[in-house]
Amino acid sequence: MSKTPKKERNERTSVSFEFFPPKTPEMEETLWKSIRRLEPLQPEFVSVTYGAGGSTRERTHATVKRIHDETSLEPVAHLTCVGASKAEVDDVIRAYWDAGIRHIVALRGDMPELGAPYKPHPEGYQSTPELIEGIRKIADFDVIVSAYPEKHPESESLEADIELLKRKVEAGATRAITQFVFDTDKHVRFFEKARAAGVEVPIVPGIMPTTNFKGTKRMAGRCGASIPKWLDDYYIGLDDDLPTRKLIAAYVAAEQVNRLRSYGFDRFHFYTLNQADLTFAICHVLGLRPQSVPATPETV
Repeated sequence: MSKTPKKERNERTSVSFEFFPPKTPEMEETLWKSIRRLEPLQPEFVSVTYGAGGSTRERTHATVKRIHDETSLEPVAHLTCVGASKAEVDDVIRAYWDAGIRHIVALRGDMPELGAPYKPHPEGYQSTPELIEGIRKIADFDVIVSAYPEKHPESESLEADIELLKRKVEAGATRAITQFVFDTDKHVRFFEKARAAGVEVPIVPGIMPTTNFKGTKRMAGRCGASIPKWLDDYYIGLDDDLPTRKLIAAYVAAEQVNRLRSYGFDRFHFYTLNQADLTFAICHVLGLRPQSVPATPETV
């Protein structure tokens, strides 16, 4: 298999981290401990997810704004088309811009009912490319989109997914982050097919540490990500052995990013699940070391 052209390489490995908005005070405390633990690594950005049907809209906004106001990090807000009119979505977009947010992950989104087929709001944005166009009309955001190396579960084919990705880029997307994939070769093949189709924006592999392997398998089933037999075998008999699962998870993720780096990838997006230690350890293996954190209003 051919390696990624050297022109895709950067001098320094770049990372970004994804969090989800907390539902309880205890979860909020865990989230902020994780953010503070990872902040000294100075990632390119950190993103905050959006619940199905826009169910966490207010909590996502509050979390993104607090990251912007109280840390040195560059926050990125997820935004979906589901369950809201264009006017309502546009209000959210303007609120982010007014709060100083300059980056959005634009997604179609999932329906509130688990597994329900997508049905656009009658007065809303009908697709991700249309949402991207709407965002760019309001302000000059950096717009990030999703990509699926194993195809989206609702897509008719991988080629159709790549064609959709191309339309997202034509609408104004500036980079793509992939769904997590444990088979590195599938990342590489998808990258090569996307480049051959004319997609020239950065395509950043999404990395999922697998401590809670049962939970990861459930997520994989919903998003169409395959679980290789070798990975399943690693976790046999470890349901009650968290320390060993952590060691395996760190090994698997570090091995994956190092293999991807051998193909020229140098940006990685970590789905942290609001847990910092594994991601911190993997970044350490990548050669990233804590930097001094610039002063923020909270620390001045």
